[in-house]
Amino acid sequence: MMPQSPNRLWLCGTYRLNLQKRPLVMGILNVTPDSFSDGGRFMSTKTAVEYALKMEQDGADIIDIGGESTRPNAAPVSEEEELQRVLPVIEKLAKKVKIPLSIDTTKAEVARLAIACGVSIVNDVSGLTRDSKMRKIVAKSKTGLILMHSKGTPKTMQRRPRYKNVVSEVYTFLEAQINHAMAGGISKTRLVIDPGIGFGKTANHNLTLIKHLSDFLSLGVPILIGPSRKSFIGKILTPLTEDRSSPFYRWEGTSASVAIAIACGARIIRVHDVATMMRVARVADAICKG
Repeated sequence: MMPQSPNRLWLCGTYRLNLQKRPLVMGILNVTPDSFSDGGRFMSTKTAVEYALKMEQDGADIIDIGGESTRPNAAPVSEEEELQRVLPVIEKLAKKVKIPLSIDTTKAEVARLAIACGVSIVNDVSGLTRDSKMRKIVAKSKTGLILMHSKGTPKTMQRRPRYKNVVSEVYTFLEAQINHAMAGGISKTRLVIDPGIGFGKTANHNLTLIKHLSDFLSLGVPILIGPSRKSFIGKILTPLTEDRSSPFYRWEGTSASVAIAIACGARIIRVHDVATMMRVARVADAICKG
């Protein structure tokens, strides 16, 4: 039997997303020159919009737009640069898509302006720890909020990350940030948590988190998981056939990670390969429901 997500609906602005009917697919749209898998592919507004529309056609339930790379060792970008990358894309997409848009940012002002242009979800990889104004902006706008765990910054997070107990420590952080969000006026029905696969974790940390994902259900909010094309998959597959430096060859490993995560209670999967992973998610969900 599939573990039950605490909330049936995720409230995101004017959207009410059903998390019990089936797992939701969040398509990744990086308008960055240096993201680990697709950096530079969608830097023009036209190309980015076309790709987002294709993801919607392929079955995406949400489009997550990011203007600052969060890959390991990535350098930060200025607020102005991030806005120049994402706002033109959001403005055009908001008029064309029928699904909610998400902004992947840790900057409150980027979130505020993205919401003004039509975004319904804020995906904060810092879990409300990097910009003290973020909580107020999300509370006022009534957007959905994804609270993710990360250790350090993208520039430093993969420098020998250590935990005594990775599941317990990530759980404690997410519990604290849920309470922090709610204390600032953000309803629990607007929250989703993400354990942060690849964000300050070794390959073994990532595997342990996915294996024990159902432990996080007791926090009372839905779980998002983002294993798509990440390096821990490459480390597992390299002894067989894969070049660890080629994220495009990790779709089978991503499929396995997505299926196991759904079996352990994840209700939203954040992926690059929307059409393929939508089909994986449907089958995994059907098996779990029996």
